[in-house]
Amino acid sequence: MASYIGRRKFLATLGGAAAAWPLAARAQQDGRMLRVAVLTPYAESDPLAQTWFEAFVEGMRAVGWIDGRNVRVDVRWAGGAVNQLPRLAKELVDLQPEVVFAMTTPSVNAVQRETHTVPIVFTQVTDPVAQGLIESLDRPGGNITGFTIFEPEIGSKLVQVLKEMRPRRRSPRSSLTRTRHPITKYT
Repeated sequence: MASYIGRRKFLATLGGAAAAWPLAARAQQDGRMLRVAVLTPYAESDPLAQTWFEAFVEGMRAVGWIDGRNVRVDVRWAGGAVNQLPRLAKELVDLQPEVVFAMTTPSVNAVQRETHTVPIVFTQVTDPVAQGLIESLDRPGGNITGFTIFEPEIGSKLVQVLKEMRPRRRSPRSSLTRTRHPITKYT
């Protein structure tokens, strides 16, 4: 029987595991409870955001990190109010977490302004190199790393797929609308 896991859920799970991985060695050395901070621009009531967060927690659990047992997960939900991200990022960094998991470019930017030492793991960032978040995909440098949602090298392939979907159309147009999800207007 085949098992299916959605791409977004897989990436969030992978992100959770990636955020937790560097913590394993530190916690085993001194036995203290470590902190993981999560900054998301979404509303806590958003079902899609909840799916992503649950996948993150599953990823943490997969590498042995359980909130309340050996790690504390501090989450801040901006509720779609991107202007709140700087304040929430400061709150999280002030808690002195071992790592911050930031979802979307505005979240990463907010955390980056608050710290250059705490590791930041990102997801749902379109082009982190062009946005100046990291030096390169191979060698991010600094304190930021993560998962991009778009590889510039596949741009021509995306246009090819669009042409196959709509062979009579002369120029590509976006198939997604800004009303699909409230945060899309900010990313």
